Amino acid sequence: MNTLKVGIASLDEMKERTMRIARGELKQSPNDPKVWFTSPESFAKVLSNKNRALLELIAATHPESLHDLAEQTGRAAGNLSRTLKTMERYGFVRLHRGAKGRIRPEVPYKSISLTLSLR
Repeated sequence: MNTLKVGIASLDEMKERTMRIARGELKQSPNDPKVWFTSPESFAKVLSNKNRALLELIAATHPESLHDLAEQTGRAAGNLSRTLKTMERYGFVRLHRGAKGRIRPEVPYKSISLTLSLR
């Protein structure tokens, strides 16, 4: 497990960065963020205290299924599923499909690092 690097940039900034990389004007560094959010608020919403606690629980207990995780947290399975799918889009969790359609969540990173430019 390693660290997932996250950045904050506007859509215009992300587009400009992508175009500079495509034109060869900018080289991606291994230290660059791998996931981008458009605002600190959107980052904070996805990684709220409740959701960070959920990630910690998954990392610590390695639940065998979404149902097991719902029992551990007391959260409704449907709500939990939506939350995990959102976090999966950003790479914060991986959802593995197993036997009989069971979904097993996994946290692939030990930590998440936020890069926020003040320029």
